[in-house]
Amino acid sequence: MASAAEQLAANMNFGAFGKAKELQKRIWFTLGALIVYRLGTYIPIPGINLEAYAAVFENTQKGILGMMNMFSGGAISRLAIFTLNVMPYISASIIMQLMQTSVPSLAALKKEGETGRKQLNQYTRYLTVILATVQAYGIAIGLESSQGVVGNPGIFFQASTVITLVGGTMFLMWLGEQVTARGVGNGVSLIIFAGIVAGLPTAIFQALDMTRVGQFSFLGLVLLTALAVGVVFFIVFIERSQRRLLIQYPKRQHGNKAFGGDSSFLPLKLNTAGVIPPIFASSLLLLPATVAGFSAQSGPDWLRTVVASLGQGQPLYLLTYGAGIMFFAFFYTSIVFNPEETADNLRKNGGFLPGIRPGKRTAEYLDYVLSRLTIIGAFYLTAVCLLPVILVNAYSVPFYLGGTSILIVVSVTMDTVAQIQSHLLAHQYEGLIKKTKLRGRRR
Repeated sequence: MASAAEQLAANMNFGAFGKAKELQKRIWFTLGALIVYRLGTYIPIPGINLEAYAAVFENTQKGILGMMNMFSGGAISRLAIFTLNVMPYISASIIMQLMQTSVPSLAALKKEGETGRKQLNQYTRYLTVILATVQAYGIAIGLESSQGVVGNPGIFFQASTVITLVGGTMFLMWLGEQVTARGVGNGVSLIIFAGIVAGLPTAIFQALDMTRVGQFSFLGLVLLTALAVGVVFFIVFIERSQRRLLIQYPKRQHGNKAFGGDSSFLPLKLNTAGVIPPIFASSLLLLPATVAGFSAQSGPDWLRTVVASLGQGQPLYLLTYGAGIMFFAFFYTSIVFNPEETADNLRKNGGFLPGIRPGKRTAEYLDYVLSRLTIIGAFYLTAVCLLPVILVNAYSVPFYLGGTSILIVVSVTMDTVAQIQSHLLAHQYEGLIKKTKLRGRRR
């Protein structure tokens, strides 16, 4: 028999959505914030010759810089005020999470609950300003080294570029936090999601136009579409896959009655880290790729070799990006799920895994299961992100729909839809409670 929550979820429809005024306000707020973000990707920084910059970017867009341009919704190609996007904030979050495992004072703050979390968020913001300043200064120096891009190079241009780019990043960080608090979904993920989705129509129209003029075969277009659809179904299947561990609770005798004896499941996702590892790996590669890409034209030969090696589909690009994804898959999973803490909570609540002793043995078993699931999830993320790159370069596909972009779009969509369903479910519960109170008053 279906539970009350499942019955309510089955009855969700547009009528229920029309009555959820609070959810509608959250959705409109989210859409408004994303529109503001998209407008900012078209406002260029001052002092730039956009035609000369377009020629420079054309020679450097086939590597990590091109992938970052996709994440930023084309802001890098237009050198807009949101060129850095939220990548410095993501890099700062990575560094802070690494430091929490090695710095005792930060680890103590993490255990203080909401107060400690606010303090850590404040440290993350400060670190974001520092990283964004370093990246913005590197971009300014790289632009000045590109001939004809900067009209009046010098300290004034460097200062204005740093202030503009850092201000844009801080505004997006604040906007993402506002969406998380007052909108629907994770604000930072939705900003990256909006940038990717904004470029998909252009890529699709370019492919159709190439097929029309004969530059790309119709059969190839059909196969590429089938590949993209297959990747979407595969991602949805893996993201919804989980290992369910049986949790048993003992019976308790109170007088002549026995209570408890229930059982439940502890769900362990196949990909616990979600879409975070590809974003983290891309973020850490952004600064060296950006500076090297802008400076390669007038730089030494070794710098040009590095830029060429970081090109799309090159061995160094595949190795670096894949290693970053694997590392962050394990690292972020260890942060999200702590086997010892979970085992301790089960022991305090009287729960246990059948056949396994509570406490240390349970923690070891949870770590055993989670490690093997993480291995599968890490290989899955690496395959989804890198195999499309290899296929695109092997068969000379005229446009690129990367596995990373599809992974982010699908994952963020699933998360946002789940949050909308949660809001609708909460609204229906509130309606049932109000009806129950009215009936009680009438009686």
